[in-house]
Amino acid sequence: MGIQEPEPTTAGLRRRGCSYQKGDFLPEESFQTWENYTAALKQTPHRLLDRLFTRSGDQAELDAKAKSQTAMKKTLTWWDLMWFGMGAVIGAGIFVLTGLEAHDDAGPAVVLSYVVSGASALMSVFCYTEFAVEIPVAGGSFAYLRVELGDFVAFIAAGNILLEYVIGGAAVARSWTSYFATLCNYNPKDFRITAHGLAENYNQLDPIAVGVIAIICIIAVLSTKGSSRINYIASIVHIIVILFIIICGLINADTDNYRPFAPKKARGVFKASAVLFFAYVGFDAVATMAEETKNPARDIPIGLVGSMVITTALYCALAITLCLMQPYLSIDIDAPFSKAFEAVGWDWAKYVVAAGALKGMTSVLLVGAVGQARYLTHIARTHMMPPWFAIVDAKTGTPVNATIAMLVATAVIAFFTSLGVLSNLLSISTLFIFMLVAVALLVRRYYVTGVTTTANRNKLIACLATILISSIATSAYWGLSKHGWIGYCVTVPLWVIGTVSLWAFVPMARQPKMWGVPLVPWLPSASIAINIFLLGSIDRDSFIRFGGWTGFLLVYYFLFGLHAAYDTAKGEEKEWKKVEEGVNNGLESKSDLVDDNKS
Repeated sequence: MGIQEPEPTTAGLRRRGCSYQKGDFLPEESFQTWENYTAALKQTPHRLLDRLFTRSGDQAELDAKAKSQTAMKKTLTWWDLMWFGMGAVIGAGIFVLTGLEAHDDAGPAVVLSYVVSGASALMSVFCYTEFAVEIPVAGGSFAYLRVELGDFVAFIAAGNILLEYVIGGAAVARSWTSYFATLCNYNPKDFRITAHGLAENYNQLDPIAVGVIAIICIIAVLSTKGSSRINYIASIVHIIVILFIIICGLINADTDNYRPFAPKKARGVFKASAVLFFAYVGFDAVATMAEETKNPARDIPIGLVGSMVITTALYCALAITLCLMQPYLSIDIDAPFSKAFEAVGWDWAKYVVAAGALKGMTSVLLVGAVGQARYLTHIARTHMMPPWFAIVDAKTGTPVNATIAMLVATAVIAFFTSLGVLSNLLSISTLFIFMLVAVALLVRRYYVTGVTTTANRNKLIACLATILISSIATSAYWGLSKHGWIGYCVTVPLWVIGTVSLWAFVPMARQPKMWGVPLVPWLPSASIAINIFLLGSIDRDSFIRFGGWTGFLLVYYFLFGLHAAYDTAKGEEKEWKKVEEGVNNGLESKSDLVDDNKS
């Protein structure tokens, strides 16, 4: 299935790379004339089949870095990654959505919602970490899925990754405005402009959010290490504020506020978990920084896992504190912690909370800007997106074009769209992608082209199908049956059978070279199950929006992305064949031949 990559060399790849020329956006052969484009469209079924069954390789993803002309600077350590991880995660999720979900769905049991979503996020962190250590490129989950599940799945995931970052940044930027208004003793609506001609949830225009995003864009473009230092300082201040909230909040605790603990029972807890997964979005941005990490094998596991454990502990403590300070129905959904201190008579404390929240959300925006640009950069290296976005600036060592493009899109969404609409849609994209990464990890461990036998490949497919179908059935039963339990007696044992069969009857085809996920296949299989289960707790309208966006991605892919990626891949295959033929004919080295062909 996979294309075996020759020894790496960058000269031939650089020839097909990006430059400020006429063909920066659609340089491929299929788009040179209308006749070429018409012919390409007619070959769509053949090309789609080729991309469906062609997988990239680890070395191919590493070699793709040459297409950015300038290498990103390796300046980050595990310490930087840990603070990036906390900076990426601790923001609007905890400071806004905690109040929203405690008030509407979970009550004081919102702490259990954070435990569930945190456990799911931690399992996903483990899956990401193994890939990031072995394929340290800017593409993150896009690169991992391209290697194990092929171009088509990787592109659909990539589109949702980009949507995730745009929506996440927009949501945090709007939350920034809410806390800034609190800090200035105003209502958040006072800082927004009401456009009466627009639909509800899209008519509260937020110019402050746009201004904040513009400032973040400038910082992210200038330097990754500089962004790390700013994030480091902001995160330290942020954690001091969080400790202040926990200590001072518990001083004002009233245990009567914890009754009833779970007003909407388990259904409310899991519904809140699905939305609160938003609070953990951002750690995958750290994986995109693997290309700029000095020692990926050591730094990435420490940075990713360490930041997630600390973050989950802080989230649970904050959730407990908030619900002890106020009855859950009295919690303010816009600025819950600030208003909680105001309610107990500590008016001055709300300013400390608001300032800390602003610091945290600024860090989230900054890390998100860094991560989303690197995703787009690597996607553009494959030509699924225009290669202009892959250019890394020689002076700053950052992907300037990708950074500006992504933050412009974020600013437009933030200007119009309410937080409730954004958070639900974001959770769907995130859970979907994390589920795919867990599937990709199982494929990586149990399937290697030329090593895995046909019989073992078929067993792997059967086991994965059982795990996925049983997980989907469990989620669907949860969503459709309000009080039933018989269905779980079928679906859960099926998941166990699929996982046990994979563990017992399919031999591993690959062992991790430097760092590996523990408890394979149990941990990634559980990650698949819990991510799909949480998807079943999200509202229908969000799925409709998700389906609409995925439909748009498919249209773009069939009209442009598929043909650009196909031409690029076939062109590189021809170059490597010439290289191999030259070596076989007695040339000194492959790089010599590539240099000879550069003209």
